Amino acid sequence: MDRLKAMSIVVQVVDSGSFSGASRALGIPLATISRQVTELEAHLGTKLLTRTTRKLALTDAGTAYLAAARRILDDIDETERAAAGEYHSPRGELIMTAPVAFGRLLVLPVIRDFLVAYPRIDVRLVLSDRNLHLMDEHIDMAVRIGPLPDSSMVATKVGSIRTVVVASPALLAAHGKPQSPEDLSDLPGVHFDILSPAGRWTFTGPGGQTHDSAPRPRLTVSSADAAVWSACDGVGVTRVLSYQCADAVKNGSLHVLLEEFEPAPLPVHLVHAGRGVQPAKLRSFLDFARSRLRSSLTALW
Repeated sequence: MDRLKAMSIVVQVVDSGSFSGASRALGIPLATISRQVTELEAHLGTKLLTRTTRKLALTDAGTAYLAAARRILDDIDETERAAAGEYHSPRGELIMTAPVAFGRLLVLPVIRDFLVAYPRIDVRLVLSDRNLHLMDEHIDMAVRIGPLPDSSMVATKVGSIRTVVVASPALLAAHGKPQSPEDLSDLPGVHFDILSPAGRWTFTGPGGQTHDSAPRPRLTVSSADAAVWSACDGVGVTRVLSYQCADAVKNGSLHVLLEEFEPAPLPVHLVHAGRGVQPAKLRSFLDFARSRLRSSLTALW
């Protein structure tokens, strides 16, 4: 039995949530996946996984084994990268994650230029509005928007973005332009539920105090693109992040409202693991992207 291979299979089974999912992810027959896990459990003399027709769960021994297996596999990966020269010359695959719209509008242009400048580095960009765990997902670097929790991660600030209220010229002509957050109650609204859960829009008053006010939600959507499109089409006033509506504001499809009541801008960071010497591919991208992202964020409007 190849114990390292079996260890990798167990990790993939847990990450995939099923034996069949691991089979698809690894391109290995389902029967081989099952046999490898069974042989490993026989070698260890303990059950790692409990399997039913509905779900898969780790035993106590399996939980401890999984944590150790991840550390071992990470150490092997790091050792192989060092031997291949990734720590001394920019090469290999760089895995990044970013919010969907931010990645599409701001990160992809940087990556395009980076690939030209560094032909020996390949990039895999994972676009997700969910904050993926860097270590568990084997991700080298992430774009994070908003305050960062305390952690061992290294964060480089590249700028900030505003939380803005926008509406179409046609909507404002029909309903009037709000002069204070309280005036929003007279307007129909398009709520972007990820940014404003429970329909709460928080504003900052002249004295620094905060309060909530929002229009009546005629439409609630789960993506910024849908909120911006609906607002441009006159469905209602909406609240999104500044980069999400930058193009519509620049071409006049949307007008920014209540700027004096906006909450504090949200910081934008590039985040990566802080342990050990960083691979050259990561250092190269950080140096390349930092100033470019700052310029792009500053130029939004």
